Amino acid sequence: MLLKGKTVVLGVTGSIAAYKMANVASMLVKMECDVHVIMTENATNFITPITFETLTGNKCLVDTFDRNFQFHVAHVSLAKKADVFLIAPASANVIGKLAGGIADDMLTTTAMACNAKKIVAPAMNTNMYYNPILQDNLKKLVAYGYDIIRPESGVLACRDSGDGKLPKEEILVGHILREIACKKDLAGQKVIITAGPTQESVDPVRYITNHSTGKMGYELANAAMLRGAEVTLVSGVTSLDRPLFVEYVQVKSAGDMFEAMKERFLENDIIIKAAAVADYKPKTVADDKMKKKDGEMSIELDRTQDILKYMGEHRREGQFFCGFSMETQNMLENSRIKLEKKNIDMIVANNLKIAGSGFGTDTNVVTMISKAEEIQLELLTKEMVAHKIIDEILKLKG
Repeated sequence: MLLKGKTVVLGVTGSIAAYKMANVASMLVKMECDVHVIMTENATNFITPITFETLTGNKCLVDTFDRNFQFHVAHVSLAKKADVFLIAPASANVIGKLAGGIADDMLTTTAMACNAKKIVAPAMNTNMYYNPILQDNLKKLVAYGYDIIRPESGVLACRDSGDGKLPKEEILVGHILREIACKKDLAGQKVIITAGPTQESVDPVRYITNHSTGKMGYELANAAMLRGAEVTLVSGVTSLDRPLFVEYVQVKSAGDMFEAMKERFLENDIIIKAAAVADYKPKTVADDKMKKKDGEMSIELDRTQDILKYMGEHRREGQFFCGFSMETQNMLENSRIKLEKKNIDMIVANNLKIAGSGFGTDTNVVTMISKAEEIQLELLTKEMVAHKIIDEILKLKG
């Protein structure tokens, strides 16, 4: 689990959005995280401490002078233990206190004593959010090393519309994961990844594609981001949610993907082509010239541009290239031929003959092939496979 052995402190203030933090706490606990919740007195009017105590298995702190402790000073103990401190929803009142160095309750006192990364997610009426005083206080917090999660726009509890909504729980957890889930061994690296299928239009209704869902490429983008890289994801059309904190480039055809990669790949240190590109596209012919055979329409096909081969031929010094191979016969032999032919550093061969691997699954069985060796992985989640691939890339890249 990404958060096993990690401690997260959640600071909950007086806002109707406080209910979302129960889901955040639950999501973190399921990742085997040690979660502690501190509430302001006002927050207890919206959600009870026992809710968080039930979810986390830890005492929810409200009163600075609570005598129900063992032997430590609670606010100092938690401050030292925390790997990250998320204050969400953060009211204008608490933001003002933090910016002004006021520590008059358990939440603000713990924040003042905490040296871990502190993240603030404002949630309030849109006019309060854009009040110059509040905006100045947020700028102060940024200067003090806090991260600020921008609120979302929508209809607020007061029925006004505008910015001020607490973001979805997944986004809040995403900020925590980015901060503490992984060691930052890709910090300073720029990584570009292709993912998903491409589509080649036959006519306004039909197109040629494949069964790729993009899951492997999306997991690679997320893993590289968590490990500190600046990530660009060039994706074909999929139903997957866009990974957080990743530059996203939407494409449709193999030609679109080729142009997007041609424009960007030289700027990147690591290039991973995980997309399942349609190998063929229809020749451009008028509808009335479509060939018919035995009463059925047949279409003349051209090969699409070999994106990985082009990049391998035009690579600059210091770049690392990783491709993917999906072979139904002679998997290792054919994959190694591609490795040499395309002038790349590593190729990941998907084993389609094992249950639970290949397209559309949450697991995969792959063999990582480089010039020096072949490493076969057992059946793993695609998330775990992504991290294994990045581990191998870092080892080979040196």
